[in-house]
Amino acid sequence: MPSAPEGIEAWLEALPIPAAVVELTDGRIAEATSNALFRNVTGRGRGSLFDPARLGDRALAFLASSDPISQFGWLDDQGVDRRHYRVRFARLADGRAAGVPCALVSLVDRTVEAETAIHRRGDMMRDPLTGLLNRAGFAEAVSLLQREDRAGELAVLVVDLSRFSRINVCMGADVGDALIVTVGRRLRGALRVYDQLGRIGGDEFAILLHLIDGPGDALHVARRIEEILAEPVGLSDFEIRVDCAIGVAISTESDGEDEDIVRHAQFALRRAKESGRIEIYRNRAFTEARRRFSIETELRRAIENDKLSLAFQPIVSLGEDRLVGFEALARWRTEAGEEIAPGDFIPVAEESGLIIPLGRWALDAAGRMLARWEAETGQVLPLSLSVNLSAIQLIRDDVPRQLEDVLHRHGLGGHRFTLELTESAIINDPDRAARVMGALKDLDARLAMDDFGTGYSNLAMLQSLPVDILKIDRSFVTTMLADRDKVAIVRAVLSLAHALGMETTAEGVETIELSQTLAALGCTYGQGFHYAPPLDAATALAFWSRWQP
Repeated sequence: MPSAPEGIEAWLEALPIPAAVVELTDGRIAEATSNALFRNVTGRGRGSLFDPARLGDRALAFLASSDPISQFGWLDDQGVDRRHYRVRFARLADGRAAGVPCALVSLVDRTVEAETAIHRRGDMMRDPLTGLLNRAGFAEAVSLLQREDRAGELAVLVVDLSRFSRINVCMGADVGDALIVTVGRRLRGALRVYDQLGRIGGDEFAILLHLIDGPGDALHVARRIEEILAEPVGLSDFEIRVDCAIGVAISTESDGEDEDIVRHAQFALRRAKESGRIEIYRNRAFTEARRRFSIETELRRAIENDKLSLAFQPIVSLGEDRLVGFEALARWRTEAGEEIAPGDFIPVAEESGLIIPLGRWALDAAGRMLARWEAETGQVLPLSLSVNLSAIQLIRDDVPRQLEDVLHRHGLGGHRFTLELTESAIINDPDRAARVMGALKDLDARLAMDDFGTGYSNLAMLQSLPVDILKIDRSFVTTMLADRDKVAIVRAVLSLAHALGMETTAEGVETIELSQTLAALGCTYGQGFHYAPPLDAATALAFWSRWQP
């Protein structure tokens, strides 16, 4: 380790880089000695750079340590213009007196390089079309403000332009770009000086607001935006009316990561598109949406790995008091052991499109189980299984082919299956429904209309379709003995079915009195807790055995 040389001024002047020597005397930095290059680069007099607010504290820390060298980047923004330096401290053995801690300080001016990088990064944070913050730039602005104590309560508004893709297709990308620029200018004009605006998607803008008078500020701005965008835009000899949807999130509802507030505003935006009005994010709604997403993710994995099961609810012939089959119902226990109710995962499956692979799985699992029961008992069981079909399956999937594959795979006849459809599944696309139902009948399957009476109940359509069984919804059955009107409804459905040559199944049979009354009224089948709740496969087979004479 070299010592500070005698004639230190001359030694420093001979160095080809900006440099200075500092000493630690009585716990403070003594007057620094620097060369002309150092003074020219810093633009200050001797020692001024080593004030505590500048490099003084860093120099003190280095001299008090045992480190031989320390290097770091440093921004000096105390002068007229800010300068970026690469600073290097190198320890010298002694100062002017023996035993005095001493260091050589050298500087490399990196201002041009650093400022260029800053400008380049700034360009990366801007949308090239509008000059507004892009998604990354807006997220950074939110993050910075969230971390400032003075930021207070914030709000993010996300504005989506309705039918923008149609404008792009019909009028061209140039007109679409001009519209985006015009909307950006209008939005900027609707905001206060300290609010921030970004374009975070093709036709999606985001606004960061400081709330002075609480959430009411955000609603006020959102309504003003609606009014401003309602004014037609004149482009390419056309007057284009811009409708929008707006979602709002408040920082007090977003206590997690910095970007949560933007995500919450986009969640509110999705609800705004459905409702047609400004929507404010509410934590409970987002929690439910997050749970639905979690269910979708786990359900997809469960279907792929065959981790669901079927429960089997008995169907009994009321006139003969004989077990004729089971309705196969999907059940799901997650890997964590949580039972997810069908009322929770079936709607998620329908919304996400998973209802198609779920329906295929249920049909195959039912066929597999029926074949397994017959292998265990060594006989052909006089049983049929009812499997539910969703409207989405009927429209999007090739159900007849799926059934044909199941029958071939498990060596079963089509008469062993009853496929249950809802009225809505048929009404959504009656022509396709008729074709699919005809193809299923060709495979000898039976068809049941589920929950009859709760939907449209189009009798003319019902007459034209190859329906074998009408299922009377439990809402009419369970309390019919105490409600004369419901008895009349059930009697009317039974009469209609008889006139059309159809059989009937009553759901929700929970007492022997209901079973006897329905049998007296001419109902063909019944199912409900009076007979048994949905059973697992082994229990269902044992239940069938007990019903045999």
